Parts: sequence; structure tokens; C-alpha cells
Amino acid sequence: MSGPRLPDFAGAHLVVIGDALLDCYEIGDVGRISPEAPVPVVRHLQSRHVAGGAANVAMNVATLGSRVTLVTVAGDDPEAQDLLEIVRRGGIEPRIVTDQRRPTSIKTRVVGNSQQLVRIDRESTEPVAPDIEDLLLAELEAALRDCNALLISDYGKGSLTDRVLAEAVRLARQHGIPCIVDPKRKDFSAYAGADLIKPNMAEFEAAVGHSCPTTQVLTEAAIALAGSLGSRLLVTRSSKGMSLFSQDGADLHVAAQAQEVFDVSGAGDTVLATLGCALASGWSLDQAVTVANVAAGLVVRKAGTATLTCEELINALGQDLEPAHPGHGLVASWDEARLLRLQWQQAGQTVGFTNGCFDLLHPGHIRILAGAGAHCDRLIVGLNTDQSIKRLKGESRPVQGEADRAEVLAALADVALVVLFEQDTPEELVRLLVPDVIVKGADYTEDQVVGGDIVKAAGGKVVLVPLLEGRSTSRLVERSRS
Repeated sequence: MSGPRLPDFAGAHLVVIGDALLDCYEIGDVGRISPEAPVPVVRHLQSRHVAGGAANVAMNVATLGSRVTLVTVAGDDPEAQDLLEIVRRGGIEPRIVTDQRRPTSIKTRVVGNSQQLVRIDRESTEPVAPDIEDLLLAELEAALRDCNALLISDYGKGSLTDRVLAEAVRLARQHGIPCIVDPKRKDFSAYAGADLIKPNMAEFEAAVGHSCPTTQVLTEAAIALAGSLGSRLLVTRSSKGMSLFSQDGADLHVAAQAQEVFDVSGAGDTVLATLGCALASGWSLDQAVTVANVAAGLVVRKAGTATLTCEELINALGQDLEPAHPGHGLVASWDEARLLRLQWQQAGQTVGFTNGCFDLLHPGHIRILAGAGAHCDRLIVGLNTDQSIKRLKGESRPVQGEADRAEVLAALADVALVVLFEQDTPEELVRLLVPDVIVKGADYTEDQVVGGDIVKAAGGKVVLVPLLEGRSTSRLVERSRS
């Protein structure tokens, strides 16, 4: 797998179906123990209501930048109106079926001195009636018409009956979109046929009927279960990270990212949403799991039921891309370069770009690179691949391979980033990065600089640096031959 990709999920539309909850927080200070019973007395300071369950999955999808539709059931009560207002305010398209026979599911947490003291649940876990199933499935079918992924969020509150689950999986297959399940049942057979089922460790052990104290035991059980379901399994393992399994074996293990866990409320919702956004945006499953693992590490550091933004993911992924040695540049993929370019932009730094073959580095190259570095805070160098150079200069070139040329350039103080491109010109790379400044030697005119029009259209500028006469790689090669 290549390095982490840039989280850009704006073009995707996801549908979330499942049990939506209203999460209520009653927050206060604790200063004494009650004289009536050995319990803390909470002096109430504030109330906070947020989306929970499937609604929190949808909120995470929205904050990650994708369009999202929520299909769920709620009661005919004030709490349903509260939940509806929250999801609409969050940019979610609600398709909520009203069931007058059941209340809206509510979790109320009493928090004193930043510590959760008690949780009160008001809910019905009875399966919805057939007429509600009909309405749910009609809303789901309508929502899936222009959708890129389906997320099933099962909190065991009764909206996801056997019939609803089977039809949801079938509809996803019919539309050719990924279907990802966050399970609650002990029997996973109801989710069979989904592309990916994402249990935590406790849910997985309950499904297989025994504990899995070692990775080997976990792997054997997961491969067997994946085979029986016709689905891949992603087991979230808390401090041990995540493990992806198919019936053919263990596909991927990623280590946990969190340094400090503050609150795990809703962390599974964030993982489900991130997986869905990534797969709906065309990412590979391995890439989606990797970025979802990073997302989980971020959200557990937040208090309460929380969401995550694309910007937070960009910043977290970018930390892994910083060079190990200060003053030394990076050799990066296109996705990594775009990621770092956005980080530098957010930090208010000017990003410059120049390009070339840089086959045998000489003083003329140094003059151009130093001149380019003087016009920006961070300089990105686009470097022709070996095959690109052969097409441009013939089979005898380059003298040095692309890996060696990239390493030498990255070691220069003026260079922040080296990015290889295989095209004959760097136009596609410039279009991806849109630098603030593009720099070439003064043997070009401004209108001849490839990508200059792209940079200027975005408000940037083209800079031409004076050349050092008589220095060129071609002359060095000819001199060595003679």
C-alpha cells in the first residue's frame, strides 16, 4: 500500500440506516456527598443534546465533508423534534419514519467534574412492526438512487429487523455500492453478504462464542466467520489497533494511534463513517482502514459523543510525513505532497515549485534551487522519472537513477519536498498542488513555463531565475565521454 492519502470526501454521497439516538449530557460540579445516600451531589451547570447512534454516524460523515442521508425511526415526541433539528443543523438529509408506538431512544449521561457518574437509558428494543419496516425500506430505496456507499449502524433498538437488514444488503449489491455494518447482534448471520462487518473485540468474541486471547486464535476464528458470512471482517481491538480479515486470511493489521484516551463514546461511529467516506470516494479498503484507524485515535481524545473533521485528519496524517531529520526534505507520493501542501497553506506558508531532471547535480542547478527557495517558505521539486527522461533525452540518460537523484535533492537545505512525475511535463502535478510560486530558469519566457497559467489563475506568480552560464548536465556527460 502507498502512503496515507489526502482525505477529500466532498464528492461522495452516503446513506446511513440504523438506530438513531438522542444523547443528552447533564453537566455539573460535585462538591459533596449527599446526606441521604452515599452518592455525589451534582450542582447542575448545563445541558447538552447531541446526535447519537446512527445519527452520530451521519454527523461524522457530514463533518468529514460528504453528503449524507439518514434513514431511521423515531417516536412521536419532543425528543424526536430535538433530534430532527440537530441532524438538519448538521447538514444531514433526514428520512425519519415516525412510529407512534415507541419512544425516541435517549441516553442521558450525568457528568460531574468531567467524570460520568451514571447513564439513564429510555428506549424500546422491540422490533418495529411490518408497516414501519415497509416505510423504512421505501425511504432507503429512494435514498440509494444516487448513493456511493451504505452504512448500517445497528444499536439493537429494533429498527434493523431481519427483513430490513436482508433487504438493505440486497439493495446495496443491486446498486453496486459498498455496504458496511457496525453490528450489535451476537449472531452475525443477519449481516451476511455485506462487504465489511466492523465489530469491536467484545462483539466479535460474542459472535464466535469464545474469547480470543492471542492474535492466532483471533485470526483462525475471524477467517472461519468471514467464510461463513461471505463478508470481510474488521475487528477493532482497542489498544491493539485494528485487524482486517477475509476468508482467505489476515489482510492487514494496523497499530492503535491514540496516545491518551479520554472518552470512547461514539468512537465506533467515527470509524464507520471514515471507512464509508473513504470507500465511497474510491479508496482501497487497506487505505480506508488505515485512515479510519487514525480517525479513531483522534476521536477518543475528545469528551463525549464527538465528530471529526477532514482538517483534523489532514493534520494527523501530516505528522507522519514530517522528515526524520530537521532541514532534510522528503521524497513523497503525489497524495502525500498534496497533503503537505494543504498543511503548509493552512499554516500561512508560501509554497514554491520548480521541476527538472537534475541528473548530475551541478552549480547551475544549485543556483536555480537557491533562487527558487528565496521566493517561498517551502519548495517542492518535481523530478522526472527515469522513463520520462529516456523519452525526452534518449536511452543513454539518465546517468543516475530516480531514487538516487531524489535522495540528493531532498538533502539540499532549500528543498522541502521531492515528487517524481512520469509525464513528459509537470502540468498534472502543478494542477494537483497549485503552488503559490512557480520557478524556472531565465532561459524560459513566462509564457513558456509549463503550469504557469494554472498558478497565475489561482493568484500566484511565475518567477524566472538567472542562469549560471556554461553549466549543464549534457556538457558534463560529453566531457566525461571525451
